[in-house]
Amino acid sequence: MQFGVTLPYDEEPAMVLEMALDAEAAGWDGVFLWDGITGHDAWVMLAAIAARTERIKLATMLTPVSRRRPWKLAQEAATLDILSGGRVILPVGLGAPETGFANFGEEVDRRTRADMLDEGIDVLTGLWSGEPFSYAGTHFQIDDVTFTPIPVQRPRVPIWVVGAWPRMKSMRRVLRCDGLIPANAAKFDETSPAVTPDTIREMKAWIDEHRTATTPFDILWEENSPGDAPDQAASLTGEWAGAGVTWWLESVWDEPRTRAGLAGMRERINQGPPRTQG
Repeated sequence: MQFGVTLPYDEEPAMVLEMALDAEAAGWDGVFLWDGITGHDAWVMLAAIAARTERIKLATMLTPVSRRRPWKLAQEAATLDILSGGRVILPVGLGAPETGFANFGEEVDRRTRADMLDEGIDVLTGLWSGEPFSYAGTHFQIDDVTFTPIPVQRPRVPIWVVGAWPRMKSMRRVLRCDGLIPANAAKFDETSPAVTPDTIREMKAWIDEHRTATTPFDILWEENSPGDAPDQAASLTGEWAGAGVTWWLESVWDEPRTRAGLAGMRERINQGPPRTQG
């Protein structure tokens, strides 16, 4: 299992950079930044982090493809991948329209955003191939381009996508990608249960049965762990690792900030990741 931290998007960029440097020094494997309509730009901050770090993975959490031109997103992610020496991950999804989509004229219809996400994944993959590429979708059209830059990572920057179990349209989208962000089903249907380790096992078994790609595949889980109780934290993460989770994401802007602000976030980062026992 690898371990990442989600850093705040509404603190000063210099402070976010310091937290990222703390994270690499403390042994975390990745930093993840909110890619929102407002707040500091995630891609600019990730570029600054890339220039000051050597090992840690760099990612958004997450990028709503429906409000991005996919060729611009392809350019940003590939440039960052080159700058960082191949350390970028691209988590994508429908986004949260309640964060201001309507205020800025962005698409709010769920079905339309899902279609735009599907087309966007197609476009990203085609552009990053480095080969002549055309695309005729409902929302995006490209006419005979050979795109640059192309990422360091081949065949593409790993794309992680939200998947809601057992919704087959959502899960079929997962099969086209390189990682699963398990959705809390209760967000979509109040009668549905929350995701549990058993849910992860069911999702993983279905993916293993139906995914034909041979490239690595990751499963993410996001939660808080007690940095001052390493045995308890290791037990918690071990339960999810046993279910098939390969990345644990620590939300330091959640409980640590609520409890103690900036000092609480930096304390949790410096306590290091909740490594599983053994």
